[in-house]
Amino acid sequence: MNLSGLSQLFIPLLVLSIIGYALYKKVNVFDEFVEGAKEGLHLGITVFPCLIAMIFGINILLKSEILNHVFLFLEPFFSFFRVPVEILPMALIRPISGNASFAVMIDIFRTYGVDSYLGRIAAVMQGATDTTIYVLSLYFGSIGIKNIRYALKAGLFADVVTLVMSILLVTLVFGS
Repeated sequence: MNLSGLSQLFIPLLVLSIIGYALYKKVNVFDEFVEGAKEGLHLGITVFPCLIAMIFGINILLKSEILNHVFLFLEPFFSFFRVPVEILPMALIRPISGNASFAVMIDIFRTYGVDSYLGRIAAVMQGATDTTIYVLSLYFGSIGIKNIRYALKAGLFADVVTLVMSILLVTLVFGS
């Protein structure tokens, strides 16, 4: 059997081993599965309003095209620090939505190339940052936490550090 055949058997074997272990421990697998499905459905209903609110906010931000005007205004400042303005849409969208930032990264790849300076920065940012606002709204909203305290500040600070480090590391390793 080759590696491809083994990988196709992995999930079924894993499920069967879990069921076998549950039967060994005398756990009613079907009842536990149904209970877990009920909890998952309840969690989905709880999280759904948070996701809708976040998607609505993102769409308003993107459709208003206010970001283009902000980037034009800030271009001299970022040019002074040698930060390419073309990476800013991804830097702003990445904490909100992984899929939207992925789309921006693909657009950067198409426009500038995968091995370009901007393409490399975008790739490092995509791999090194997290969807901070998405994670906070989803997880904190699903358990009812209203005061996120320092989590947002720490997450956004980590995102800014990652942007700066992405630019520095790509410049040091590949040059500009």
